[in-house]
Amino acid sequence: MRGILASSIGVTCAAALALPLAPPAAASAASVSSVSSAGTPAPVADVATRTVGTAGARAGARAEVPGSTQSLPLRPLTRDRASGAVLGLTPRTVRTFSLLGVVWDDPSVDLHGRVQVRTRAASTGDWTDWQDVETHYTQHGADPDSSEAASGKARGATAPLWVGESDGVEVRVLPEPDAGEPEDVDPVGTGSDEGASGGEGAGEVSTLPAGMRLDLVDPGEAEPGESAGGAEPQAEPGESEGPEPQAEPGESAEGAEGAEPAEGAEVPRTGVMTAAAKAASAANSALVPLGATQIPSLTAEETREELVALRGTGLTEQQQAKPYIGPRPSIVTRRGWGADESLREKSFVYTSKVKAAFVHHTASGNSYSCSQAPSLIRGFYRYHTKSLGWRDIGYNFLVDKCGRIYEGRAGGVAKPVKGAHTMGFNSKTTGIAVIGSYGSKKPSSKAVKAVARLTAWKLGLHGMNPKKKTSLTSGGGNLYAKGKKVKMKVISGHRDGFNTSCPGGKLFKKLGSVRSKAAGYQGR
Repeated sequence: MRGILASSIGVTCAAALALPLAPPAAASAASVSSVSSAGTPAPVADVATRTVGTAGARAGARAEVPGSTQSLPLRPLTRDRASGAVLGLTPRTVRTFSLLGVVWDDPSVDLHGRVQVRTRAASTGDWTDWQDVETHYTQHGADPDSSEAASGKARGATAPLWVGESDGVEVRVLPEPDAGEPEDVDPVGTGSDEGASGGEGAGEVSTLPAGMRLDLVDPGEAEPGESAGGAEPQAEPGESEGPEPQAEPGESAEGAEGAEPAEGAEVPRTGVMTAAAKAASAANSALVPLGATQIPSLTAEETREELVALRGTGLTEQQQAKPYIGPRPSIVTRRGWGADESLREKSFVYTSKVKAAFVHHTASGNSYSCSQAPSLIRGFYRYHTKSLGWRDIGYNFLVDKCGRIYEGRAGGVAKPVKGAHTMGFNSKTTGIAVIGSYGSKKPSSKAVKAVARLTAWKLGLHGMNPKKKTSLTSGGGNLYAKGKKVKMKVISGHRDGFNTSCPGGKLFKKLGSVRSKAAGYQGR
């Protein structure tokens, strides 16, 4: 991982805006004890934990729990002077979690420093080495001045880090070296962790974002009987695959679903679909039956026939005779990866069309198996909505290292759903995130081909040529001022629209191949 992270130039990718967060609990409620030999989980603040079934017997049944978020305020540290850390958490036992991130109050404030964590594996009790968490993540989100960004619910955050099932955690925050020598702080790093981050008299702590806390996410389990990820993607003719790797102005908002269950209410995890789940599934009703866990792939001819059915009145005779569109790939639906539809906002927001695709990486690490990908996506979804305050997961699609494609933000995979993935360029675009970190690691060939197949189909729905450029209008960002018209490649990386390292140098270098393959799939 990198050393001390610089400001916006080091910004890395990963997106996802929706429910208000509870404020950090008081020290008496949120304080947790250091790890003991007994290993008893300490009390923690829990943001919107949703339990299921009757109290007691079902409470401990992990398979019946949709997921939860533990929220722990970071405290000034004194014992960690050797590392330069001034804020964090001492080692402690917590309830089981698999994904974590650091969150703070103001989404417009960057964290100028380094966040490191180490965790304890629930299966072995072993502690990991220190790991860096990608700190530049706040620019993944809704466009400035959009209703989603202006909701008052959004928060700043690091990228989420996938750590696998863990039951212990330790955190340290190291400000940038040029922030000055740390001043003396109260001796609170001995177990009690009294005091709050960014408080008066905290020395260098005050230069860090206010309200910093650690969120620990349990992604929960998919409903019994639901698909975990669908069938292995099939190779295109002539290709071989290697072994498996490990509502804005002028736009519409629709899809209201009626009343949602009250926060904390019991929600059955059975095959019965809630109103919210039905609405999310019905958004794909032109493609698959209600409740489908996977949208199957189509041949080139079947895809052209579907295009005429979907867009027939909007196509010229020439386009209907020979539309340039790639064969529809298989896509795991939200129901397929186990989305808890009560987490997102009820309506769907659409842009007018899709003129470009932005490619991202989730910056969440590469230590996951393909069978775990649905769990990672449920973790991203909960982190984006409950921790960051977004209306839904930010990406329109996600791709795992085995080349499986997943539906992201709700509203229908064939529709121009407005995401929150590339600040300033969410209108008239779609966001595709490859799960993992690709700054120094190459993406798998399966993932690269999946992105090419997905863009060939999705962009083909709107008549876009993957090898060309298009004109987009910036909604505001650190590269282009709001209102500036920009010529952008139809398939771009996040860094093309924002000053960031996303989607990682190794994945960014593959976009030329993605463009040529996508154009080939379209028959160009």
